[in-house]
Amino acid sequence: MAVRHRLIKARPAEVWAVLADADSYPRWVVGPSGAEPVRGQWPQKDAAIRYEIPVGPLRLSNETVVRRCEEGVGLELEAHAGPLGTARIDIELRPWGEHCLVLVDEHPLQGAGGTLHNAGFEVLIQLRHRAMLRRLARLCEEEARGGAARTAAAGAAAPGTGGAGRA
Repeated sequence: MAVRHRLIKARPAEVWAVLADADSYPRWVVGPSGAEPVRGQWPQKDAAIRYEIPVGPLRLSNETVVRRCEEGVGLELEAHAGPLGTARIDIELRPWGEHCLVLVDEHPLQGAGGTLHNAGFEVLIQLRHRAMLRRLARLCEEEARGGAARTAAAGAAAPGTGGAGRA
């Protein structure tokens, strides 16, 4: 079982906003190129998105289904990777001071991934998680900085606050 964590310098609500945005999925998950809704409202239970993963000259069509959604707290996904099988990915958000500790726990369920699962396979999953959490952190922290900058700009421009909007 591959478990990895990362402290993201954004509030849990900001991290959740990224996880809850189906369009951002290919921006933080390693592999997918684009994503489209298949059914349901992401990230509600049983919602699914479809995406392709380029592997050399091939393009594997995959689907990820939400198995559990606790808004702002956690998301449990089942990734269907065709002949490679399925995997369970649990993402947990924990407040950590002003920031968010994100824990990812993944293990294969069925198919070749489950059959071939060994210590070498674990290393590959850990490397993928490291890259995925780095991408998620970058995206969330950029969003958090952008939101703070927008809030500061709005406050500075509001009449009576001493900002540019002052009469």
